Amino acid sequence: MGAPGAPRLCLGISLEQVWERMGTSQGSQIRKNICFGQFPAFEMSCLFALAVRGSEGLYMVNGPPSFTESTAFQRDSGKNCKAVAFSKDGSLFAWCNGQKVNVVNVTRAELLHSFDLPKTVCLEFSPKNNVLATWQAYATAKDGTAGVPNLQLHDLRTGKCLKSFIQKKMQNWCPCWADDESICARNVNNEVHFFENNNFNTIANKLHLQKVSDFVLSPGAQPTKVAVYVPGSKGAPSFVRLYQYPNFGGPQSALANKSFFKADKVTMLWNKKATAVLVVASTEVDKSGASYYGEQTLHYVGASGESAVVQLPKNGPIYDVAWSPNSVEFCAVYGFMPAKATVFNLKCDPVFDFGTGPRNAAYYSPQGHILVLAGFGNLRGQMEVWDVKNYKLISKPVASDSTYFAWCPDGEHIVTATCAPRLRVGNGYKIWHYTGSVLHSHEVPSDEEMWQVFWQPFLDGVFPERAVRYQAVPSELPSAEPRPAQAYRPPALRNKPVTSSKLHEDEPPQNMKPQLGGNDKPLSKTALKNQRKHEAKKAAKQEAKADAHQGPAQVKAPQNALQNTVPAVTTGDPEVDKKIKNLKKKLKAIEQLKEQAAAGKQLEKNQVEKIQKEAALLKELEDLELGV
Repeated sequence: MGAPGAPRLCLGISLEQVWERMGTSQGSQIRKNICFGQFPAFEMSCLFALAVRGSEGLYMVNGPPSFTESTAFQRDSGKNCKAVAFSKDGSLFAWCNGQKVNVVNVTRAELLHSFDLPKTVCLEFSPKNNVLATWQAYATAKDGTAGVPNLQLHDLRTGKCLKSFIQKKMQNWCPCWADDESICARNVNNEVHFFENNNFNTIANKLHLQKVSDFVLSPGAQPTKVAVYVPGSKGAPSFVRLYQYPNFGGPQSALANKSFFKADKVTMLWNKKATAVLVVASTEVDKSGASYYGEQTLHYVGASGESAVVQLPKNGPIYDVAWSPNSVEFCAVYGFMPAKATVFNLKCDPVFDFGTGPRNAAYYSPQGHILVLAGFGNLRGQMEVWDVKNYKLISKPVASDSTYFAWCPDGEHIVTATCAPRLRVGNGYKIWHYTGSVLHSHEVPSDEEMWQVFWQPFLDGVFPERAVRYQAVPSELPSAEPRPAQAYRPPALRNKPVTSSKLHEDEPPQNMKPQLGGNDKPLSKTALKNQRKHEAKKAAKQEAKADAHQGPAQVKAPQNALQNTVPAVTTGDPEVDKKIKNLKKKLKAIEQLKEQAAAGKQLEKNQVEKIQKEAALLKELEDLELGV
């Protein structure tokens, strides 16, 4: 691997340690080669591993191209491994095997600490590897008295417990740190408590609002910003506010504020540069009955104070929202199936429309140059891999029955997995190249289960962006999925031609639609409304011109005949379209009554009154079609 005499890069050796051990000159040359892409992808890939947890125990697999079990981490064969975690830089690894919580340094393959916490079910490292947080299920004593603190924060340098808290719920159990660990925060009794420099004995600051339900700290360097969510009550709207730590002195100190109704819960997503937050507001039940998933709306809140509702062109649920790592674009997957996917800019204007398809998730590569749109869970596992700089489709692999997807830190490889308890049969994982090739496949025995797989993480910038490839990389494994079973056909139709019928017509991506005007960007909602008004006015002018050419001697065509010759114009508003349709029905009925009267039929009083309303109905119809 690599040139003769070059160092062997394997799991357990970080880049910094490689450079340190090789000396200044050789280390700097390796650093330069990696940064400028001189090493093939597989040589860089040897740096990382995939952790696998299941009924067979806990073990690690080396990354491409070897895919062999790692010798740097000794397999834990116990069947009670409930919690695992890598540190943010991938150098430390912790797990609980039902007896102890162990922490190892994977770069040196040595055990650092072992804590006697057999019931731990959640683990998390602080960003700088100074603190390990552990959580055990809260339980009260048999006599009903309060239980012992179940959230512990451990100093990883000394192994001592820094602080213990009572944390009853698993949801949002872990304290949140700023990236430099200067600030740590946790939600306590509808307040956000802040600690500084990992001193948990003193509360440095409090953010108190009425019933703070959730909060998120911004990523990146100081100053740290905080997004807080307060649910609405007694007819008041819910709201999300952005603050800059530690300026919490009332509503005027907020950087931005966005209020909205119809929100039982929200998901708040900061971009990497901490300049904006996306808020997905959800209700548990759609009162209109249109959706099983409840109702969702997407809001944009900028740290400079601006906010907006993101207008999604298709009705239905919002399945997924993802920020691009460049922090200036985001992708939303939304709408009743087949779902649409659209990339928006910071003005919430659509940048590119991917059309419709069987998808419910979006995943940007760590470098942000590739986007995967996928349909997992109750969908068949179709994936679309896109080059987002050129908006060009790279590949369309299928990972059937997948319950998990993750990008490798190198931005070249992907893992998909079928895990229990979501699916208890056919458990296993596949490692792909983004061009669609399956490089490695592992299926666990039928009497065993796999519960979790995840990549060893690396800090941003370790793996630089590489040029996008469109031709599938070579693989020893077949990448083609088995053909799906044919739909059942009754015996009487089996020897006859198949007639295709679809419930929905799939909409192609923006760059594959027929080009009409040369402008391939999707129109905004306002532009669409203006376009429809213009078309309606144009149609009205043509109608007036046709009447003028007929001349006074000619008999004017009946109203219903005229309506059949003019193309129907929709306004885009379902309620207005419905009114227009009803007005045309009434006018058609009036024409029939007039014809009956001309034929000598005696009309009823109410029928005469209907004919007298014809002029008013025509005026109302004209106003609606012109958008007045």
